[in-house]
Amino acid sequence: MIERLQAVYAIEAEIRGLSAEQRLSARRTRTAPLMEVLKARLTSMLDQLFSQSKLAEAINYTLNHWDGLTLFLRDGRVEVDSNTVERSMRPIAMGRRNSLFSGSEGGAESWAILGSLVNTAKLHELDPQAYLVDVLERIVSGQAKSRQLHELLPWNWKAARELSAREAA
Repeated sequence: MIERLQAVYAIEAEIRGLSAEQRLSARRTRTAPLMEVLKARLTSMLDQLFSQSKLAEAINYTLNHWDGLTLFLRDGRVEVDSNTVERSMRPIAMGRRNSLFSGSEGGAESWAILGSLVNTAKLHELDPQAYLVDVLERIVSGQAKSRQLHELLPWNWKAARELSAREAA
């Protein structure tokens, strides 16, 4: 079973970055047969196990969720597992847990603002530290007035830097 799952992940590694249509085609021809053999193996194992065993419970759980487990075989946009999403959510969950120790309502609000700015900078492919250093220097030095703060939001900041780079070139 592990070898079969390794083969599924090897196929996924090969097709990563291709269009959804290309991924779906590869999955239908190469991965679907592997998954069918896996399902048949799980079903046959159930006949050999005590129905109340932990392994039988795990197999039944897997088979009861087979449609969701194999959704990636019907939609090329869907990943084989949720690892990517879980990895992207981990910092948010950690930040939420860490913010419990912000000390006060004002501290929690500041923490939320900072977290939003850092994550928005990351979404715009900015180095959060470089972005924050520049923005804070502009605010502290008086270069940015309070009516101009919207210009320092990550998407506006990035656009202004790109424009400056183009003008310099």
